[in-house]
Amino acid sequence: MPRPVILGVVGDSAAGKTTITRGLVRVLGEDNVAHICTDDYHRYDRRQRAEMGITPLHPECNHLDIIAQHLRHLRRGEAILKPVYGHKDGTFGPPVYVRPERFTVIEGLFGYYLPEMRDVYDVRVYLNPPEDLRRRWKVQRDCSRRGYTTDEVLAELDRREPDSEAFIRPQRRHADMLVSFLPQEGGQANDQTHLDAELTLGDGLPHPDLTLFVGGEPDGLQLVESHRERILRIPGRIDPDHATAIEEAIWARMHFATHLRTRRLGEFTIGTELYRSESLALVQLLILYHLVTAKAAIAVGGDGHRNVQSRTYVTAGAEAGVSS
Repeated sequence: MPRPVILGVVGDSAAGKTTITRGLVRVLGEDNVAHICTDDYHRYDRRQRAEMGITPLHPECNHLDIIAQHLRHLRRGEAILKPVYGHKDGTFGPPVYVRPERFTVIEGLFGYYLPEMRDVYDVRVYLNPPEDLRRRWKVQRDCSRRGYTTDEVLAELDRREPDSEAFIRPQRRHADMLVSFLPQEGGQANDQTHLDAELTLGDGLPHPDLTLFVGGEPDGLQLVESHRERILRIPGRIDPDHATAIEEAIWARMHFATHLRTRRLGEFTIGTELYRSESLALVQLLILYHLVTAKAAIAVGGDGHRNVQSRTYVTAGAEAGVSS
């Protein structure tokens, strides 16, 4: 059996990791996806951290060596006995047996911290929302789901800030896709269905070339290129017909995965209400493109579709049959 395709989704607390991965799991099928959270590998429980004055964002507070070891096992298709950390009460539960599936998603704070971790992934995503938005998301999540007060969450964010800056954010440079969701200028602060998306695309993967869709619409894609990266901006209020045309172009390059087509990309919840975002859907589709392309390469004996020396771009234009 071919080895699993491994996706990494790294970012600070409440950066949107679960929102991104949940949609991908729905499309790929829960039975086809194993999910690992590196936050389960904390070295100390909540009470011990308080006594020691250490935050979970410090490397010394995490079993990084065991994370790296388990990631290597998963890439080889071997099962692991994963620790379990309960965010509601801050204690550890009994470990669980996890075997890799066709796709394995690794999310958390420290997924790219060590070189031996970074080599495991087929696709590396880092979520990088502006701090004011992330803080708002964390207050919303921790107050509604984890029983904290607003003052408690804000105080903890301030306490963690030095470790976020020192240990979490530097991992951004190892991402194939650096994803930032941004409020629109002049838009409503709480309008989360129309957030702009800014993607910094590194040269480690052959990203789809979407230049056919750049600059042709008032609310269309914007693309800025430099020597080592390209920045793709997706307006939160992109015209739905224009977004559909872009999606069709990307799906045309995934003709071997048409069974995955669904309108469930882009969905997210606030409380118990379900919403949909065109920019989120396009970000998830671009990640999905890399996952299924890597899967196809592995199926024919390759080792994924990561670039080794030079940057190349595949065509996601009008002709589905054009090769990269």
